[in-house]
Amino acid sequence: MLRKYSNSRSHSDNLKLGSLSAFSAGMINIGSLLLFFSFSSNITGHYAVLASEIVKGNLYQTVVVFSWILLFFLGSFTSNLAVIHLNHKNSYIAHSIPLILEILCLIAVSIYGDNFYGETLAETEVLLAIMLFAMGLQNGLTASISNFSIKTTHLTGTTTDLGILFSMFTKKEFRNNKNLKQRAKLLSSITVFYLIGAVLAGFTYVYLGFKMFYLVSLVLAVIIVYDLYKLRLKLYLHKRKLFKLNIPVAELKENILLKKEERVA
Repeated sequence: MLRKYSNSRSHSDNLKLGSLSAFSAGMINIGSLLLFFSFSSNITGHYAVLASEIVKGNLYQTVVVFSWILLFFLGSFTSNLAVIHLNHKNSYIAHSIPLILEILCLIAVSIYGDNFYGETLAETEVLLAIMLFAMGLQNGLTASISNFSIKTTHLTGTTTDLGILFSMFTKKEFRNNKNLKQRAKLLSSITVFYLIGAVLAGFTYVYLGFKMFYLVSLVLAVIIVYDLYKLRLKLYLHKRKLFKLNIPVAELKENILLKKEERVA
């Protein structure tokens, strides 16, 4: 899910990444709404609140809401910064860094919420700011590595695109277009898994509270380790194939090293 970049990604890569990240975003957004009475996975509403506070002349609230928007921006900025500067060295590590940072943010909110949260306004504003930064990280990563095909923290653009696609499917020529059908499947999957995550968060909130973010972190961890599992599985199958062919792995490695030395000489 994370190793490939931009146009080298398959439809299956985008489908798995989009579904799991949308599920986590749905849980985070509803969790933020229930715990902090504010959304954290999108900032459209925050722009409206910012304008309202400016008109009212509430300087403190204007600064707070602006900082929320800025942190979402910085999350996206950080994700793409890691991708474009580290991708040539190791794409898997470059794409994993934003998710690791997001997990750290969620765990920090969970620990503080469970042990220290006094439900004061200042605490709520800071914790929500951390959540918005985490969502910026996720949205920036998925959009960056998928060539803007995947955006999972909000569904405004997704719903708009689905409406356009389904209107196109009223014509046969578009119904037979493989790329359009795959796009519709991807967007539909993102929408469904976002909704499933949101509903699950609503049900588990009563029992888990802040601990629901541990569950979200586990989903994000699955995304990170998935590629490692696939790499190890491929290596295992390759070794097994060599064993069946009676080619010792040590001998194969030795031959590879000899060939490299010959090329250098």
